[in-house]
This record gives sequence, C-alpha cells and structure tokens, in this order.
Amino acid sequence: MAHRVFITRKIPDAGLSIIREKFEVDIWDKDYPATKQDIMDRLDGCQALVSLLSDSIDRDVIDAGKNLKIIANYAVGYDNIDVAYAEQKGVWVTNTPHVLTDATAELAWALLFAVARRVVESDRYVRAGQFRGWQPELLLGREINNATLGIIGAGRIGQAFAYRGRGFNLKYLYFSRHRKENMEKDLNAIYATPEQIFKESDFISVHLSYTDILYHFIGERLLKISRKKPILINTARGKLIDEKALVWALKQGVVQGAGLDVFEDEPFVNNELLKMDNVVLLPHIGSATFRTRNNMAELVAKNVVGALLGNSPVTPVNKPGVLWEK
Repeated sequence: MAHRVFITRKIPDAGLSIIREKFEVDIWDKDYPATKQDIMDRLDGCQALVSLLSDSIDRDVIDAGKNLKIIANYAVGYDNIDVAYAEQKGVWVTNTPHVLTDATAELAWALLFAVARRVVESDRYVRAGQFRGWQPELLLGREINNATLGIIGAGRIGQAFAYRGRGFNLKYLYFSRHRKENMEKDLNAIYATPEQIFKESDFISVHLSYTDILYHFIGERLLKISRKKPILINTARGKLIDEKALVWALKQGVVQGAGLDVFEDEPFVNNELLKMDNVVLLPHIGSATFRTRNNMAELVAKNVVGALLGNSPVTPVNKPGVLWEK
C-alpha cells in the first residue's frame, strides 16, 4: 500500500511533483487555511504531514496522526510544532534551513531602506496626487552610510544580513548566543548586549530564532533606553517584539520607524500599526522568491522521501530513533 502524505497547503511543483511521484497525496485546497481540526480529520492513514509555520501541530494533532512517521515543516522555524512530543511518539520533525537565508536577509535590507527613505510613504504621496514639484524638505529620511547597525541574532540569516551591509561604512554591533569571530574579523563587528545595541544603534534588525523564553524579548524596557531614535526591522518572529510597547515607542518618537514582515498574532496586525505612516508592513514574505520557495519545496520532498523510504530525512530537528518500530 502506498504511503499517504497530507499537505496543509499547495507547495511549489518543484517539491510537490517529487512527493506525488512516490506517494499518495492529499492537499488542502480550500481558499482559507486548514484549522487544527481540519488537519486532524485528514491525518487518518497518513504517514507524512507537510505543514506550514502557521499550522499549530500540537499534541492533539500528533496523536491524531497515529501512523505519522514525519512532520515536514515548510519553513526554517518550527516553533509551531511540539517537537519534544513528536520525538516521544517516534515522529521525525524536519525544517528547511539554509535555502531561505539569502532571500530573508535581502528582504530585511529592503525593509530597512523602505523605512529609512520613506519609500512606501512617498509612493502613496505620489499616487494621491500630492506631488507638486521638488521641495527642499519634502519627505526627508535617514541615511544608512556611516550609521551604527545593531543586529539581534547572528545566526545564518543575521550574518548574511550583516555581510550585505559592506560598502556602507557601518559600525556593527551584534548580540548572539555565541560570539562570531568571522564577523568581528571581517566587519569589525562588536559583540554587545541588547541594552548597548538599543542605546547606540541607528538601525536595529532582529534575526533571533524564536523559543518561548524569548517571548517579548524586545519590550518597553529595551525600547525606552534607545537614544538615537532607531529604526527597527523584524523579519524573524513577531512574538519577539511586544507590539503594544512598539506602538507606544513609535507614538512617543522613541523609535522613528519600523519595518515588519512578521507579527505577534499573525495573520492579525495591531490596528495602531496599520494607521502609522512610519511603519512598513509586509505579509510574511521573507522567503518569497521563486528560487527560494522552490528550494524549500524540494527540501521538504527530500525529507519526506528520506523518512518514508527507510532512511533518515535530510534536515531533522529531532532524533526520534528507529521509526519503523512504532
């Protein structure tokens, strides 16, 4: 009997075609996301679940998938999955690291430029027919050259973001669990505390991997000590930032602007943020390039094939042991 795979949303054909070639596939094809109950209802008889970051794969879902061998997350993050419980139940959990590093780092720079030079605000200004000619003080923004750039989280994406800043004569401050000698050597980056970064930076970009202990890592305490009215960029996880505190900081001018690709309660966005011209809001598109999404789909497919055909998946995040003894 063919293995069955349930996919909570259609992924690019670069990976989907590989899965379809080898397994029986069931795809959620509605024009709205599958609920937790929808996923549970479709897992009967499935050996693999391909999930999105927006899918909550908790104990109930894992228990519903009595025949599951693998949960292949179509994302680099996997905080939406109870990994420990999956391991306890003998289920592989995989993600898609490496392949989305460049795209996400590039988008963080796009947001930084957009907020610093008021690109979106200027676009709306022109479209509204308000442009009447060049003016000396029209829509003035911030220059990036010779600024201090703070990086919160210097993993693969944080480092890729940092290296793309070469050429702007930046002073780099970074915070990470471990020091990055390559950044210190190549970029003269200075290892700093989050407090130092918020006190001294003109621009701050967040690239931490999310865990529950990092909930609201950036809140009123850090925002209040900002001295240079920084611009804050977040392409990591929305829950890293206390959005109510951010709204307060933006209203008070403690933070000059923000560029957000992720939100605390996705897909819902704080209504106050929606009203602000100095905030650029994107619908979680950090990895949204043709190349990257295809590569992610291919990696998901390789993980599913590896787990279901008796070998280990390519990018596991847990070690459930010998799955075939379930």
